[in-house]
Parts: sequence; C-alpha cells; structure tokens
Amino acid sequence: MKLSSVMTVGLANRVLAANPPVSPIDYNSAPPNLSTLANATLFDTWRPKAHLLPPSGKIGDPCGQYSDAKTGLFHVGWLHDGMAGATTDDLATYKDLNPDGAPFIIAGGKNDPLAVFDGSVIPSGIDGLPTLLYTSVSYLPIHWSIPYTRGSETQSLAVSHDGGRNFTKLNQGPMIPAPPFAVNVTAFRDPYVFQSSILDKSVNSTKGTWYVAISGGVHDVGPTVFLYRQHDADFQYWEYLGQWWNEPVNTSWGKGDWAGGWGFNFEVGNVFGLNAEGYSDDGEIFITLGTEGSTLPIVPQVSSIHDMLWVAGNVTNDDSVTFKPTMAGVLDWGLSAYAAAGKDLPASSQASKKSGAPDRFISYVWLTGDLFELAKGFPTAQQNWTGALLLPRELNIRTIPNVVDNELSRESLTSWRVAREGSGEVDLETMGISIARETYSALTSGPSVVESGKTLSKAGSVPFNTSPSTKFFAMTANITFPASARDSGIQAGFQVLASGLESTTIYYQFSNESIIIDRSNTSAASKTTNGILSDNEAGRLRLFDVLENGKEKIETLELTVVVDNGVLEVYANGRLALGTWARSWYANSTDINFFHNGVGEATFGNVTVFEGLYDAWPQRK
Repeated sequence: MKLSSVMTVGLANRVLAANPPVSPIDYNSAPPNLSTLANATLFDTWRPKAHLLPPSGKIGDPCGQYSDAKTGLFHVGWLHDGMAGATTDDLATYKDLNPDGAPFIIAGGKNDPLAVFDGSVIPSGIDGLPTLLYTSVSYLPIHWSIPYTRGSETQSLAVSHDGGRNFTKLNQGPMIPAPPFAVNVTAFRDPYVFQSSILDKSVNSTKGTWYVAISGGVHDVGPTVFLYRQHDADFQYWEYLGQWWNEPVNTSWGKGDWAGGWGFNFEVGNVFGLNAEGYSDDGEIFITLGTEGSTLPIVPQVSSIHDMLWVAGNVTNDDSVTFKPTMAGVLDWGLSAYAAAGKDLPASSQASKKSGAPDRFISYVWLTGDLFELAKGFPTAQQNWTGALLLPRELNIRTIPNVVDNELSRESLTSWRVAREGSGEVDLETMGISIARETYSALTSGPSVVESGKTLSKAGSVPFNTSPSTKFFAMTANITFPASARDSGIQAGFQVLASGLESTTIYYQFSNESIIIDRSNTSAASKTTNGILSDNEAGRLRLFDVLENGKEKIETLELTVVVDNGVLEVYANGRLALGTWARSWYANSTDINFFHNGVGEATFGNVTVFEGLYDAWPQRK
C-alpha cells in the first residue's frame, strides 16, 4: 500500500503539532462525534511516547536503516514526505535527523517525479559513504490488481555526505531501469541490500558482495522476489540473477494457519542471516516480507489482506539460484501491522557496546493508524498524526527445548521444525521475536509493583491490588495451565485500560491455540465516531507439552504487554508478537484485572507492572 504511505504535511500542521491547542475535551464524560472537534484537539489523546513517529502527520513504511561505523549510531528511517528518520545510541531514545522531522530525501527528480518509495542503505557504499538504493516512481497508480505501467518503478541511487541528514541523488538514470525483460510484473519495488556468505558460495561471488532483493510478483503467476548482484566496485551496475523465490498465486504455507497467505504480491522483502545469537552473514537465510491478498471483489488501490510474515529457507543453484522455504510464520499478527524493515546492528555500535549485545538483526514494524485507509471516518485532522512504528525487535533462531515428541510437535508445514530428537522428546526451532534488549530494559526501568499470584477457576474478572495511574506501562506475567486445559475451553489472561465503562481483554484460549485481544469494549469513542475500529485481534501460538524435571506439563505462557497510551503490544514466549491500537476514552480507564472465562483452572504468577514508560523523544518540544 505505497500510495497511502506518501502524504504531504503542510507547515500549518507542523506548527499545530509543535503547539497543540489546549484540549477542551472532558475525558470523564461520554465522547462526542470526534470528527466534529477542532483540528489537533486530539493530538495527545492516544499519542504514544515510547514509540517512533514524526512530530506530526502520517508515517509510512520503515526503511533506510543502517549502522554508521564512524559514529556508532543506528539510523532508522520511514516514509514521510519522502523518507525521514532519526538516530539512536540505545534503541530507546531517538534524535530527529532534521529539524521538525523533515525528510532526508524527497520526490521530484528526473527519476522520481511522483514519489519516493522504500529503500535501503549500504553503510559504506559509493566513496565509502552511506548509499541509498530506493524505488523511484514515475507513474501512478500502481497496484497488483491492475495492469502494470512499465517504467512506473525504477531503482535509483543517492549518497549522503553529511551523516545521513540528506541523501543527494546521483545525476544519472536509475541503476536498475526496468523490471526483467518480458515479465508482466505486478510490482517491482522496495530494494533491500544485503550480504550473504551462503549466496556468495552458491553463485560464486567474491566474499562481501552486495545483493539486492526486489519485491513484487508476476500477473497470473504469483508473488516473487527478484535477485540482483553487485557487478562493480562503484555500485553502478547490477547483474540480474533471476526470480530467486516465487510462489503460486494466492497460495499459502501449509494450511495458512501458522503463516498467513502468500497472496498476489510480495512487498518489503528483507533478507538476512540468523543464528541462535542474532545476525550472521553466514547464518541461515531468513526473509521478512509483506504479502498482499484480497477477498473478492477486488477494489483497485485497496488490498483487504496484508500479512506480515517471516520465512526461513535453503539456497540451491541448479540452472539458477533459488530460495526454497523450510518453515514460515508471522512476524506480527496485528491487522494494522505491516511493512517491517530492519538491518544488522553490529556489536561495535553504541547501543550494543552499552548492553554487551552481539551482532543482531533489528526490525521495526509499521502500525498503520487507519487500517490502510480502510477505517473511513477516522478523525485524522483532529488527531493531526497517523500511525507509528512498533518497538524495535531482535530476531534470532530460538530453541524450544525438551518438548514431548507427539503430534503437536510433529505437525508439518508450520512455523517450527524439529532440531534434535531424543528418547520421547525433541528440541524445536523457530524464529525468535523479542523486544530489543535495550528497549526492554528501558521499558522496565520505571517504578514497579509486583502483583500477588492467583489461581482462578471461576469465570469473571478480579482487580489488581495496585493498578497503574496512567495509560503508559509495561507488564510481565506467566500463566500456567493443567493438562486438562486442552479440552476445557478455558480462556485466561488480563483486562487492561479498564474501568466500569471500558476494557481491553487479552487472553489465551486452547480451542484455537490463540492469544486474543478483545477490543469490543476498548473504546467508548468507537460508538460515536466512525473509523475507531473495535475488531478483535488474534495471534496463533501453540503451547507445547514439555518435560520439566522429568514430568510432563503444558508449556507456561510467558507474556509481556506494553501499553503506550493508544498503542498496545503483546509478546509471548519469545516467538509471538501482536501490535494493535487500544484507544480507550475515559480518563479513569487505567485499571488492570485478572480475567478468566470458561471451565478450568489457570494460575497467574510473576506478575509485575512497570509504570511510566520513557520518552523516546527527549529533544522534541
């Protein structure tokens, strides 16, 4: 959904953002129709403070990340009037690259008269300087469901001479001026530059060669990743290696229940190597990617299905180099979570030196504020900003040890694989997804309250002894279930942002092995204003049977919940993430309750609430 990622923010909006008017709104009374309020009066109502977003206006896809070897700073970019961004030395606090969040590259050149789409950076590229490869756009509209205009999307170069604050376009044509010859593409965009020892060996490249993965698809054939290889030291010419990975149109990995659908078109494909520690250029190849699908009827410029997936695979080279998936899963289960992008963060970076972290891959996910513009009637002008990036995540290969060797662990075409076989037990592997360690440390550095554990067997909600006083907090907790829970229909979890009039319920249920976020009672504003969505969210998570001290039990559910005003993120067991919006209205909707429904027993333990969160933007006014 690139068109929704490009939005002009006028000077007047920036002034309003810097000096938002004092809100006349009474958050102790029922909400009016919010679209009738004055512009910018809702600026602070749901705005997060620990997340990434511009000072005002719409944020789009994350892109353009890189680590600067000279400064040790990590650069994070996003679509916003072109591309804009910030730097961080700790993955918690950020500094805008330019005043008022102004972009570091904008459309309007001979290669990109209409738009600048996603790109990625070679940290030491042309003349040893940061070099951006991006999609330059000359024709619109572009969408997989309509005929493709050749020349719409080309891949161009720009170089930064001032530490990433500005990228100057090369005075030449695109480095990749067209999709492959005689291929009827659905899209050809989002170039992602990477290095891989595995690919070097497969295609006989010099070690350290750069590759470019370009996302798209072929009409009536299926989604595709096109692969190119650096040809010269100056990055001017790129050799086409073929359709590295493709899938049949509108199919899925297995039944699609563990990894969504491949859809009709790939977007934002990121390619990187992982091991158990984190990033490695000779590690197993993983790809994170967005997939575009649709339910009928197809409406041009609207895709009703956006899945944010990950996939691991092998590389073969018979007649051509090919990527073949071996397991796949969901990077973020949120309906509005999409377009993830990241980059390797070396141990030599400032952030990693402070935390003692190894080489890692850090990924950011876009949380669109209006469900890809499908949430009609959302009070955009009244809020004066749209969307945010979810918290940075570390990705690795994660082991689930001592799992009972049964049909639950042996299911095929899932998001895990058997890595070790023993006598009646196995070790499983999957992609590990967790909040970056520096970010997690900052989230849990505030005042904390340990809530006493509870065992519940009756339906209902039980208030915490001490609930937060604000809508900015993180919570960690464990929930254990007896073996009978698999057949009992139990639901167990927490209600957050709760009051007598509102609540958001987060619970696990065995009937479909899912974490559910029930938003039906989240926001009183959803009943007065169109565009405040109340759809439930769900993420699939299997709790395996595991052996602990020689005894068989159900794996403990380990939860981390982050509430940052209107942004809600849920992480579970180091392998599930779900980001969404929870736009509570009433000022007193700050309570937390234990939640139980159905038949069966659930035991809550290690429950800790960290209140306050940190300010990701200490230098912004």
